Amino acid sequence: MFRLILASALLAIAYGRTHPLQQELFDNRIINGKDANIEDHPYQLSFEIYGGHSCGAVLVRPNVAITAAHCTEGSSASQITIRAGTSIRGSGGQVAKVAEICEHPKYNPSNYWDYDFSVLKLDRSFELGSTVNIIQLVPQEEEVETGTLGTVSGWGLTTSGGLPLRLQSVEIPKVDDQKCRDVYKGYNISPRMICYGFDEGGKGSCNGDSGGPIVVNGKVSGLVSWAAGCSQPIYPTIYCRLSNPEIVAHLNNCLEKFNL
Repeated sequence: MFRLILASALLAIAYGRTHPLQQELFDNRIINGKDANIEDHPYQLSFEIYGGHSCGAVLVRPNVAITAAHCTEGSSASQITIRAGTSIRGSGGQVAKVAEICEHPKYNPSNYWDYDFSVLKLDRSFELGSTVNIIQLVPQEEEVETGTLGTVSGWGLTTSGGLPLRLQSVEIPKVDDQKCRDVYKGYNISPRMICYGFDEGGKGSCNGDSGGPIVVNGKVSGLVSWAAGCSQPIYPTIYCRLSNPEIVAHLNNCLEKFNL
């Protein structure tokens, strides 16, 4: 679930995961996005708790997915399934169970979700094709230039309050790192974080697209993590920076742990 911070009170809003309907009503919104086809985002996964969509995830190997650590926090592997290969939330495609969760050992929800990164080993490999495929990460320490557009995708509520079944996507620009730190003065914008959004707000992710990808030039730059408000003016959305050396090292450590 996307972590929403009220800037005036520094209050984290986190909705419970025990009630699937509650998740659907309050989580997983792409603000002012458009209908998307899974063929254009074949790496996009639905992270399901007890069969209900809860977060996004990304396929990096046929049997390995990555997501936000706050999506796996408090859950066991037996509660989670991963759905691939469908534009429609909760229906169709291929489904795999999660065999093992490898959460970053430094994940810290009390410090603005630093190290917000988990790796999932699936109980089987997905069959790759036009609707299901792996995607590469932005290489370690490679910088995305300020202003470069990234595409964020996921399922969820529209600004009018409806609940679209179809995958949504929207393009938003990379925000200068120092500008993001200045805007979020008093928050911890760590080297494990990267910021995307328009100065005027109005487009982006919100309330639970967490763990879903933002893709730049065909590679995943970050995973949705948290923000001060939903696509609000001034305040960009914070993503887990996948090119950070500590994040890359954790992914490699998990793959070794999985014997992959």
